[in-house]
Amino acid sequence: MVESQAPVLEMLWEPRDSRQVLEERFGFADGSGAARWVAATVDEHWGVRVDRCERIVMSGGNALAWVTTSSGRLLVKWSVIPDRFPRLAETARLTGWLHDRGLPVSAPVPARDGRLQVEAGLVSIGVQREITGDLLDTRDPGRVRTAGAALARLQDALAVYPDADRIPGAALSPLPFEDRITGWLASSADHLPEVRSTLRERVAGAPPGRFPAQLVHFDFRSANILCKGGEIVAILDFEEARREPPLFELARAAVLLGTRYHNWGPAPAEVHEEFVAGYESERPLTPAEGEWLDILLLWQALEMVPPGADPTGWGASALDLSRRPDVRSRDGRPSRAIGARCYK
Repeated sequence: MVESQAPVLEMLWEPRDSRQVLEERFGFADGSGAARWVAATVDEHWGVRVDRCERIVMSGGNALAWVTTSSGRLLVKWSVIPDRFPRLAETARLTGWLHDRGLPVSAPVPARDGRLQVEAGLVSIGVQREITGDLLDTRDPGRVRTAGAALARLQDALAVYPDADRIPGAALSPLPFEDRITGWLASSADHLPEVRSTLRERVAGAPPGRFPAQLVHFDFRSANILCKGGEIVAILDFEEARREPPLFELARAAVLLGTRYHNWGPAPAEVHEEFVAGYESERPLTPAEGEWLDILLLWQALEMVPPGADPTGWGASALDLSRRPDVRSRDGRPSRAIGARCYK
């Protein structure tokens, strides 16, 4: 039977009272009640006795519990948003497939009946083994490069996942980059007119932005990357997986790489350079991809700038990216300013 000591209750990012959220969203009067439910559900569907539920962290309609068992520490994650249940079941299958192919992911533990994600009453619940490590520190250039290489290898694996179209929404094909950015500029980002003008000019002068799309992670950032020593030991949370050109994910990941749970801020240009260099060690970019990478970096940075107060400096980051030189190689082909090297 689970220990009577109540688990620590926390909110992942929302400035809300955790006890109130636990009752309003998840239906538990207190942490002890939630812990008893977790223990009973894991015992019923996985046949594992929970000795203690130590901590419950909540975010939106999701909750994550850290539990100790005779077979080691486990993570129990459940959702109370029915519209998400089909996606959770499919991303659990995807994560298990990636684990079987040697990718550093947190694999789901099969339930007694073989399911990787179980619908129990009004919740969808899954179990994983705890992987110990530190969240990616973008102040460490070596780890940043390793993360870039890990993203490239992950994309290579996701490109051949046979059931990508089963993930809700993943079968949609995105518009070309020029259409997406010009459409966004027409309706957004009225602030920072200098950056808007630069972005519009770069899109107008770029080669066609039509790149093949595939399944990608799309939330690759410090909060979802665990490191130990010089290795990436786990890439977490595939719930945002979707169909996009890998180049777009690379740009988005570079811009958001340092973000965790609170006070999101931009990564410096030096971090972008190290990250892209690591990526290219596994998956080199073509000249056209290199030119579009600069454009996508600027777009994603500008998209993050809030309309009012900007305490973490997204505006300054976008302005800096807009002023970086458009370096050209001697034969006239575009070269990425990021990384400051020319294509031969």
